[in-house]
Amino acid sequence: MNKIKQSLGIILILIVSTAMMVAQNSISGTITDKNGMPLVGVNVILEGTTQGSVTDFDGAFSITNVEDGSYKLIASSLGYSKLIKQLVLEGQDIVLNLSLSEDAESLDQIVVTGVINPKSKLESSVSITSLNPTLINQTAPRTTAEIFRTIPGIRSESSGGEGNSNIAVRGVPVSSGGSKYVQIQEDGLPVLLFGDMSFATADIFTRFDSNVSRIEAIRGGSASTMSSNSPGAIINLISKTGKSEGGSLGTSFGLDYDSFRTDFNYGAPIGEGLYFHMGGFYRVGEGIRETGFTANNGGQFKFNITKEFEKGYVRLSAKYLNDRAVAYLPMPIAVSGTNSNPEWNDAPNFDATRGTIHSPFLTQNVGLGPDGQLRRSNVADGMNPISTSVGLKAYFDLGQGWSVKNSGRFSFNKGNFVSPFPAEVATASNMLSGDFANDNGWNSFQFQGGGAVNNNDLIARIHMFDVELNSFNNFMNDLRITKNFDNLNITAGYFKSIQDVSMSWLWNSYLQEVNSSNARLINVFDNSDNALSENGLYAYGVPFWGNCCTRNYDTQYNVSAYYANLSFEANDNLNFEASMRYDNGLVDGSFAGPVQTSFDINNDGNISAPEQSVSAIDNANPTQVNYDYDYLSYSLGANYKINDSQAVFGRYSRGAAAKADRILFSGLNYLDGNQINALDFINQAEIGYKRGFNNGALYATLFYAKTIEEGGFEVTSNSIIENDYRSLGVELEGFYKFNDFSLRGGITYTDAQIDSGDNKGNAPRRQPDLIYNFLPSYNFGSEKQNTLRLSFIGQSKAYTQDNNELIMPGFVIVNGFVSFGITENLFANLSANNIFDTLGITETEEGSIVENQVNIVRARPVPGRSVSLGLNFNF
Repeated sequence: MNKIKQSLGIILILIVSTAMMVAQNSISGTITDKNGMPLVGVNVILEGTTQGSVTDFDGAFSITNVEDGSYKLIASSLGYSKLIKQLVLEGQDIVLNLSLSEDAESLDQIVVTGVINPKSKLESSVSITSLNPTLINQTAPRTTAEIFRTIPGIRSESSGGEGNSNIAVRGVPVSSGGSKYVQIQEDGLPVLLFGDMSFATADIFTRFDSNVSRIEAIRGGSASTMSSNSPGAIINLISKTGKSEGGSLGTSFGLDYDSFRTDFNYGAPIGEGLYFHMGGFYRVGEGIRETGFTANNGGQFKFNITKEFEKGYVRLSAKYLNDRAVAYLPMPIAVSGTNSNPEWNDAPNFDATRGTIHSPFLTQNVGLGPDGQLRRSNVADGMNPISTSVGLKAYFDLGQGWSVKNSGRFSFNKGNFVSPFPAEVATASNMLSGDFANDNGWNSFQFQGGGAVNNNDLIARIHMFDVELNSFNNFMNDLRITKNFDNLNITAGYFKSIQDVSMSWLWNSYLQEVNSSNARLINVFDNSDNALSENGLYAYGVPFWGNCCTRNYDTQYNVSAYYANLSFEANDNLNFEASMRYDNGLVDGSFAGPVQTSFDINNDGNISAPEQSVSAIDNANPTQVNYDYDYLSYSLGANYKINDSQAVFGRYSRGAAAKADRILFSGLNYLDGNQINALDFINQAEIGYKRGFNNGALYATLFYAKTIEEGGFEVTSNSIIENDYRSLGVELEGFYKFNDFSLRGGITYTDAQIDSGDNKGNAPRRQPDLIYNFLPSYNFGSEKQNTLRLSFIGQSKAYTQDNNELIMPGFVIVNGFVSFGITENLFANLSANNIFDTLGITETEEGSIVENQVNIVRARPVPGRSVSLGLNFNF
């Protein structure tokens, strides 16, 4: 009997043990980054239990003895976004292959822009900001320049559309347009050699799309020595490479404006050490302002393929961009009150946040071409960059501490820039009583097609900025050789660039009513009712500006730059960096100005009033250009790591930016580089503090900049601007995450002053004391698949011009983004930009108003409210 009991007991124990063994499962797998590289030290836990693991050098982890049930697996590592995955175990083992995304805010993220040796943010003696696509989408950007508004210290006047934006940094001025001291790069090479070329700014030839893995921006610091013409900042768009398989397909369309856009990207390994990535976008529509025609139409395609070797890699890349995007130039706005306390409102019949001075009745511009031939342009072309680029990048470890890296690219750039500019806005009676009208026999106005113009009707004198971008081809190549010792790194480099600047300005003059909806053209008559205009065109040229601007440029800039960098690690916590760069530029070519002639433009056999004096390019009398310039830049920096989460740094730099077409106007000896104003210099100092927390980080930087300018031509004011400037300020940037809520923000305070000339002591035009952005976000849903994000981007008041009379009020633009996870990989999103339809002024042509009456000024406001709906599939 006892034996039977013992046998039954043994059987029972075996049954229970077997059941327990069946109920125990394992969870294992590997964790890599987005490039497929194993991640070591990743914490992997099952929430609500004491079970977990840490990845080894192969990125592998294993959690054993896990009972059946539902679990939430959490993988986290400093420098990467937390990954949460829901699991259900029912008597089986689970094997996972997980990938973590880099956290652009982390102090451990590796920085590659503006530095010789990639380092973490904590160990770098520079001010650096990284923006990933998730963060970028949070601001609901409508243009590439709008993305830059979220970078501390960067003031991006993004009111001009997809390009032609004014971009400044740390109080360094926008003296003549564009991004003179800020260089825009793609994958570490400049898009264009100069950032402020008239009608061919770098952002015109740059598009953000789903090919971009992140944007890095370095302000001050080593930007002076790591590239040419970039003493203020470098903004670098870094492409995906496809090392790990994945892609996306997204479509969006405007709900309250006409726009349709499709983006796609895909990358994957295709062999041992061989992988590729490709993607692009296409969009079409009228755009966020009412033009009366299809103003945006075009797209971009990019491709790269990488082959890895045992000690290096080679990457071939290509890009094709052909995009038409409307260019928004200043528009009429009513201003009353006083200069110091003005009220800005819509002008009569004109919606400042939705309207534009484009009109369906003015869609072509006819005149003489660059070589005297008849030509016709399409106003709907707007900013039309056409760019074909081929690049090659290679890196190899040569052994014994030696390495070599070379990045090169050919870009074939051309296109057009066509957009109406209001040279004057006035009532009909005031325009007829002006000096120009009296000198030219103007007596009355009529609408095209009939109908008198009332004396109080507002009329815009339109100068059609019509520019053929004949050739902005360039070659960029950066070669560097590095030798690593135990605690010393020495790099020598050579940068070569050849940049064409060939364009033709072919402008005409029109009269048009001020109306943001289908503005009618206006004809002018003399006191005998003889027509002095045809279809609104009163001049082939711009006589209101002295027929200044029918011109041709054919120049080439051949730049060689030699540079060296020393990095010294005194100990585990302290490192020093010193760099020097010598730029030498050779400039040759010619430019030609206008000559007046009579010509039967419309081929009707008669010479009409406008045809009696037609602006043509005086190609028979060009001005020869043949000069050289050189300058030396340097930068000294140190970084001290207080502990694993805190560091301080300091840096002093001197750099310069060379001019291109801005000085090719008249009155200088272009055969002697010592007699022209070819260079502008900046001296900068900065001290910074970086602090990381468990759930956030904080960056604080004090900066000083002294700018010495020699003057450059500004088209819209038809003048040469020459000033020295100084600025002192502080940048604060930080982020914090608390469970499903996160907050990111940046504040820059700048005390900037003009330091020379008649306006010495005044604030530089358009420079606010305070610029800021705050970006809260919240993830919700059973698997946190849904996201609500807001952004608040604003600035304090600023003066319209250097005379410091008329004030542009401060403003804040509120944007929203909501994403809903329909399935694991399918997301719907709603984006709203400028939710409250705020009238924010970024630039104004006038420097003052007549107080206590209604004035009409010409200003560029940010676009009003726009809402779009999108669908995105990740695979």
